[in-house]
Amino acid sequence: MNPPLGEDRALLHARVLQHHLLSTGVVDFDADCSLDISGFFAPKGGAMFGVLVALDGEGNEVLLKAFSGSCLGRRNLPGWVDHLIDDDSFFSFEKTFDQRIKELGNAMLLEADETKRNELMHARSELSREALKAYYSLYRIPTIQNERISLFSCFPEGKIPTGSGDCCAIKLLAYAFSHHLRPVSMAEFFFGDATADKKRTHLGFYGPCDEKCKPILKQMLGLDIVYQDKDLVVVNKPEHLLSVPGRGVERQDCVESRVRSLFPHAPLQCAAHRLDMDTSGLLVLGLTKQAHRSLSVQFQQQQVEKQYVALLEGVLTSEEGVITLPFRLDVGNRPRQIYDEHQGKWGTTSYKRLAVERLKSGKLVSRVLLTPHSGRTHQLRLHTSHPKGLGLPILGDRLYGTGMETRLHLHAHTLSFCHPVDGRRLCFTTTVPF
Repeated sequence: MNPPLGEDRALLHARVLQHHLLSTGVVDFDADCSLDISGFFAPKGGAMFGVLVALDGEGNEVLLKAFSGSCLGRRNLPGWVDHLIDDDSFFSFEKTFDQRIKELGNAMLLEADETKRNELMHARSELSREALKAYYSLYRIPTIQNERISLFSCFPEGKIPTGSGDCCAIKLLAYAFSHHLRPVSMAEFFFGDATADKKRTHLGFYGPCDEKCKPILKQMLGLDIVYQDKDLVVVNKPEHLLSVPGRGVERQDCVESRVRSLFPHAPLQCAAHRLDMDTSGLLVLGLTKQAHRSLSVQFQQQQVEKQYVALLEGVLTSEEGVITLPFRLDVGNRPRQIYDEHQGKWGTTSYKRLAVERLKSGKLVSRVLLTPHSGRTHQLRLHTSHPKGLGLPILGDRLYGTGMETRLHLHAHTLSFCHPVDGRRLCFTTTVPF
């Protein structure tokens, strides 16, 4: 994944850390000077290191450094951010499970009877699974919202990759959040023997990994950050989250408020456009007033290209086409929109059928690609559901369809616009979650 925080301020400190490692030849250069870096250059010995620049409550800069996993067999080192699981909890876990697993393994090797050996193998496998579940339960990861989350909530399907929660980005942010520090900049680099696929090489800078880090960082930060620089941030908004604050205290949690928690310098109103609360997908926000203004103008002048993927209830017979219809607010039934040829605002949408699929319930749905050429309220939901449009509501639409069971199956799949400062064209694509 792309780095979730700006790297600029941390890069200098990360290069200084590289210099200390190479010039001293040890990892614990500010302590015992006993851990030689040569171990990192053994086959498959390379590891990730990271530096985080944070600010305390008085605005003082705090520098943190961390390594991923254990460092040459050591979980914790003086001067480095600690492992998320404290030593007492870890040693208690080891005492509970390690000896029992070893005893079962030894018994397997000594057992001549195949049936009994299989029984011992099964018992060891069950105990290993129990131990792994117990170990993962020790992780209580702090978030920017002063909450604690579990690894199980980050990987709801139960497939937790080995080493999850041990990466340096997770360690650094966890320390910052638990010590009331505000993260400002983070940079991570690889140190030692290159990975087998050569995707990570000595002293190269990389963002957090998709497999282990991204699911955790999404919950730690409250945002799935697709891209950010000093001028803007692009997030992948989940369904059921507002883009901007609503009315009432209970409706203040939104993408804008979460962005400002992480980037306090962002304007009060920083979203350059909106997605309906029930819609997921790409959203761009300006981190400066100038960037926000430029992005907003691009949307107003229809210079931004957007594409959505949706599941429609039923079978769409036409392969592709264009819909142009007028709608206005139904004043007596907010926020619904109604068809009105005289007072409605006209909007245009192109569509293309991608596939017809059968759900587990047996219901047939049509997967379509939708390209809006205007930005009317509920435009895609109306153009697909209205009889003068496609006549097929989006699956899960509680306003214009048959209701929601899990979510609205509408996702802002791609987003392309010009960078508000340097003018280069940026294009982002996300995985459709359904």
